[in-house]
Amino acid sequence: MRGAKNFVSKAMVAALLGSTPSTLRNVPDIRDVNVVSELLRLHGAAVDYDVESGVLHADTSQLQSADALQIATHAGSSRIPILLCGPLLHRLGEAVIPDLGGCRIGDRPIDFHLEILRKFGAQVQQAGDGLHLTAPDGLHGIKHTLDYPSVGATEQLLLTAVLAQGITRLDNAAVEPEIKDLIDTLQKMGAIISVDTDRSITIEGVERLGGYDHTSLADRIEVGSWASAALATGGDILVHGAQQRTMGMFLNVFRKVGGEFEVTQQGIRFWHPGGDLNSIPLQTDVHPAFMTDWQQPLVVALTQAKGLSIVHETVYENRFGFTEALVKMGAHVQLYRECLGDNQCRFGQRNFLHSAVISGPTPLKAADIEVPDLRGGFSHLIAALAAEGTSTVSGIGIIDRGYESFRDKLAALGAAVE
Repeated sequence: MRGAKNFVSKAMVAALLGSTPSTLRNVPDIRDVNVVSELLRLHGAAVDYDVESGVLHADTSQLQSADALQIATHAGSSRIPILLCGPLLHRLGEAVIPDLGGCRIGDRPIDFHLEILRKFGAQVQQAGDGLHLTAPDGLHGIKHTLDYPSVGATEQLLLTAVLAQGITRLDNAAVEPEIKDLIDTLQKMGAIISVDTDRSITIEGVERLGGYDHTSLADRIEVGSWASAALATGGDILVHGAQQRTMGMFLNVFRKVGGEFEVTQQGIRFWHPGGDLNSIPLQTDVHPAFMTDWQQPLVVALTQAKGLSIVHETVYENRFGFTEALVKMGAHVQLYRECLGDNQCRFGQRNFLHSAVISGPTPLKAADIEVPDLRGGFSHLIAALAAEGTSTVSGIGIIDRGYESFRDKLAALGAAVE
């Protein structure tokens, strides 16, 4: 297993800020890497990715503007183009982005990105092919407080502030491990960034940034996904390259459910020790709490736990859509609009089905399933592996966005996959 999807793509964008070449290591062979590589090439960057070694080189010394329609063609449903705006405004004085998509798991508007860019001094104009941004007076440091510690908004601010004139302060920032790895990368490039214990980040703008040589942290979402697969199927998996330091909350929950794990020099081994799994109450939240991307695969395992498990989703309001397929396969899952947890979250009064009660254990039976989104799609694969009979899972191309060579890995683990 290689680097984190949610960091690698952002580090590739950060290469646009450097006047000298950058080298990124431990890069996974996933669709998002291919998408960002093409977006960089459209803007004149030279990108070379060696799949076997996982090493990517990017030379952004000869940048140029790109056409919005070409960007849209290469980006597809990816929302990465919005993060290119700050770096391109610094390097070229302009940026163009098309309409943006993304996984259908909740409200993920680009408005807060545009709000941040405007505060820095960007001017945004709507055109037939998308949005055109310019910065006639340059970009200047700001003070900004996030209503919610959004990862995307924090990334946007970091990528824009490092070359902005003056000092930028962000309060209520996201502090996920992928954010901290991005900060480390920017610091290697010459940025001056301070992170305080109260979720505030201060950036002192510099005149120039160079390239970087950085090794990505492991993908903690993929680690949790394979661990949940082992639990749901009664299996035993060694996840090479998994890092305990980013998995603390997941490991605690995994143990409470009844799973066993062992941290080794190679990674982390996860297995089902036999006997009944335990039902649990669980809430997702921003780091350092239990992350939302771990929730979907773990819910599949909870269908095999004895008793009632209660899961309260506080990050994305529509993340339980994937449970429809689980019910079709025989799981007992009921969804509620109420906050079934200790925290009264921002969805409590907005009529969203954002809490789930799972009763088990229930044997799962094979079914024909359509993949709804990236994490839900992998969760459906787990359910199909745990189910009796042969399931047909359609739309698995979405899974390629975040899981490197997942078909080969499944086959290596003994799954019968065609």
